[in-house]
Amino acid sequence: MLARRPRDPLQALRRRGQELKLQVDSLVTESQLTGALEPSKRRDIYQRCIQLKQAVDENKNALQKLNKADEAAPVGNYEQRKEEEHSLLEKLACQLQELAVGISKKDTLKVEAHSDKEEDDTTEEDEEEETEETGGEEEESEGDEEGKQEQASPEEAETVTYIALGDFAAQQAGDLTFKKGDILRIVEKKPDGWWLAKDAEGVEGLIPRTYLEPYNKEDKLESSEDSEEGGEEDGEEDVEVVDETADGAQVKQRTDSHWSAVRKAISEQINTVDVLATMGAIPAGFRPSTLSQLLDEGNQFRASYFLQPELTTSQLAFRDLMWDAKAGTIMSRPSRVSLILTLWSCKMIPLPGTSIQVLSRHIRLCLSDGSKVLSNIHTVRAVWQPKKPKTWTFSPQVTGILPCLLDGDCFIRSNSSTPDLGILFELGISYIRNSTGERGELSCGWVFLKLFDASGVPIPAKTYELFLNGGTPYEKGVEVDPSVSRRAQGSVFRQMISVRRQPQLLVKLRSLNRRSRAMLSLLPETLVGSMCSAHLLIFYRQILGDVLLRDRTSLQSADLISHPVLATFPLLLEQPDVMDALRSSWAEKESTLKRAEKRDKELLKAEFLLVYHDCVLPLLHSTLLPPFRWAEEETEAARWKAIADFLKQSRENEGSLKALLSPDGVHKPFDLSEQTYDFLGEIRKNSG
Repeated sequence: MLARRPRDPLQALRRRGQELKLQVDSLVTESQLTGALEPSKRRDIYQRCIQLKQAVDENKNALQKLNKADEAAPVGNYEQRKEEEHSLLEKLACQLQELAVGISKKDTLKVEAHSDKEEDDTTEEDEEEETEETGGEEEESEGDEEGKQEQASPEEAETVTYIALGDFAAQQAGDLTFKKGDILRIVEKKPDGWWLAKDAEGVEGLIPRTYLEPYNKEDKLESSEDSEEGGEEDGEEDVEVVDETADGAQVKQRTDSHWSAVRKAISEQINTVDVLATMGAIPAGFRPSTLSQLLDEGNQFRASYFLQPELTTSQLAFRDLMWDAKAGTIMSRPSRVSLILTLWSCKMIPLPGTSIQVLSRHIRLCLSDGSKVLSNIHTVRAVWQPKKPKTWTFSPQVTGILPCLLDGDCFIRSNSSTPDLGILFELGISYIRNSTGERGELSCGWVFLKLFDASGVPIPAKTYELFLNGGTPYEKGVEVDPSVSRRAQGSVFRQMISVRRQPQLLVKLRSLNRRSRAMLSLLPETLVGSMCSAHLLIFYRQILGDVLLRDRTSLQSADLISHPVLATFPLLLEQPDVMDALRSSWAEKESTLKRAEKRDKELLKAEFLLVYHDCVLPLLHSTLLPPFRWAEEETEAARWKAIADFLKQSRENEGSLKALLSPDGVHKPFDLSEQTYDFLGEIRKNSG
């Protein structure tokens, strides 16, 4: 009788992968006792490492040969599931490799074993030879050790002793309450980060692993390494989970240079996050902010950079800034994506502990193709109320004196042709540690909303409820708060309730009407920003077109241009409170204009220039205005007071001239950069 071919080969390989993972977990747990065991037992574990590694490699090879056509029935997200399974097998192979090297380090070949650990491509044959060279003494005591091991109870073989780093109160039935300094025996290490433990009185319950540190000094290094491996396994526990994003969008593995640089920088910050997680100050899924790190790398992802004109490939003309002679202004530029995004709220966002003080809650968003950032990174600050501590809200429309930093209405423009184009959201908090005064920014979760379906059709303009992922955008399968899934185990009702408790972001996509589309088409082809300040950006682009295309004496001239507005306006995109001052002053001026005057474009630009000179320039160079610093409440309050006082004096004196000429006014020394615009130094180069 012929062997029956499996109907679902991918599912069969995934089941085999889960079996291998359970075996690896069991082997890792058992290996924690290798420091106290005889050489024969360590050699046995080493041989099992080699056998498991071979089984993992076989499964990986079978996976690589698998095609979608092999499936008996269609499989949703086939490539994503295949990639997730490959990632799991790679991680298991690395775990087994490190475990084998760690065991051999317990013998005499410490130098060779250390070299093996640093070298990823060390072969299994080399490892076997090293074991044979050090196996003489192990064979001599093999019989005695087997007898001792038979007498050891199964419970003792699976138990490791840890010490508690802080107090923990049971959150629900089945949890174990303990105090700082208590000695706990780990009975079972669960991959969700909640371990089954016993205290000194024999009481058993679940505890969070972030509160623990290995107690046995001899095995401390090994136990610490195992804890790190357990943390990595958290992200691979449930390979069946699909991201709760629109149309099952996935985020690809990052390969470009800026993602790699940021990943390296974030890995250097992990120690601080580990300390906070160990103290119980942050949930397990929090990480250093990825998009914040990109912003700190330079101006490549700032709105001031994307607002500048872009050169063609030949660098002899502007690609996205052209003159419309008939209309007497810059030419409108339609783009592939032009829409309005409204941020509504974030729900069930876990709270950090009391050891850190939250300075700002916000969302950073940008356009991405799943592998790299394709636009500027835009930030919107959230409103938070102690009565609803796990809910963040946003202002759907900013008017009057409300800061543009709170504007939940964002315009999205992109002309990218990639089929994987989408919006990457990262929820973040800026914090300060009460004990050390250290500042930082953490990601509280992220999600990727793909803007086109598999056939290239734009997704509908509607409200989306997006479930957040933990970790960073280049990690997969990490939960923001693993305890939510842990509590969901059991009845279907509990699982339904747990879905409502998952961290989520509520957003709405809105299509443009004719007026909004015409307005946004005057902006750069790729830009993300606040709707409340879009009209100010358009003024800047129109003035830019007048100076560079209409009024320049020669289009071949690259001389410095004397124009303080063009020279300083990009600074406002990094100082939103000064942008608010300009927005407020222009709204007051516009309210005094007649209907006919509002239709005169040249008159509007002239009035805008006057308002800018009267409002922004004095503020930018005033010594009374402290330097802008993100999420510093005292600095923000001082700046807002200085701006409000200045605007009040300007209204009372019908302009800022009196304040500028007053002997009491102090301003920074004049610098030529305040006056000159070097468009060759500011423009964006086309990458081809």
